[in-house]
Amino acid sequence: MTLAPRPGRGTVRAVPASARMASGVCNGTLGELFQGPVAHRGKRAIGVISFPVDRYSWAYFTEGCGDAEPLPALQKASRGARLFLRRHGLRLPRGRWSRHTELNVGVGMASSTADIVATLRCLFQFFGMPYDQIEVIDILSRIERADSVFLDESALYLSDRHEVAERLGTSVGFHTCFVVEPGAVDTAGVTPLLLGHYTARGDAYRACLEGALAAFRAGDVVGVARAATTSAALSQEVLPKVTHDAVAANRRYFGADGVFVAHTGGVIGYLFADRLARKRMDELSAFFGELGYQCSFAWGGYGGA
Repeated sequence: MTLAPRPGRGTVRAVPASARMASGVCNGTLGELFQGPVAHRGKRAIGVISFPVDRYSWAYFTEGCGDAEPLPALQKASRGARLFLRRHGLRLPRGRWSRHTELNVGVGMASSTADIVATLRCLFQFFGMPYDQIEVIDILSRIERADSVFLDESALYLSDRHEVAERLGTSVGFHTCFVVEPGAVDTAGVTPLLLGHYTARGDAYRACLEGALAAFRAGDVVGVARAATTSAALSQEVLPKVTHDAVAANRRYFGADGVFVAHTGGVIGYLFADRLARKRMDELSAFFGELGYQCSFAWGGYGGA
């Protein structure tokens, strides 16, 4: 593939006819290891420590067939593409967008953010431009409250302010068993409810966050799992999961190091520092099956799988 050079601002340039396809990929999340109030630089914000998972969304642009100056079909991805093209004074030639995803929509797996980031990465590749994380954050800030899936490490991310408060490295990762409860959560719609809960339980959230950050800094996987369990229990007070009580009650029986949830979604599951034995996978599958759910297994976070 022949890639076009990056043009200067204010110019308009199409890619050469020899370019045929570009792609961008972005992982999603299994919710968060922490979500709650954060005091940062004298201001209050909503902080998340996202739990990235090895499930992905792809964006493809194929040149030479399809519509003139095409845009992705998904509304948020389309808006991200328009912002990118306008920022750089670019236009796309005739072509076709396509996508594939392994992420459930509306359940807390950061599917829309992953779609936007995959689209932007596709555009960076198509135009032969270096990936610019600051630009990605700026574009996301104009579209939605986002997770930190554009990073390649864990972080405390201020999702409402689109700011990385602290980078937490790549030493923490977990084997997981999880399910997705039915129904979608409107993140924007429940934000006032969450803010009230954060105020009422401020001390508990501060202690939870302090424990999570200390564990991340020390590379203490079990300590991170402990903090995630506390954060999940706090979330249960305001946006409850149907299966939470049963999952929490059986954590020790299954030898799990913690419980995690998508705080504004339907994902809930167990955290394991060590790889699961086959028999334990069978037992977990039966347990969640009795609760009426099909479970999945995945690697989440970073560190050695």
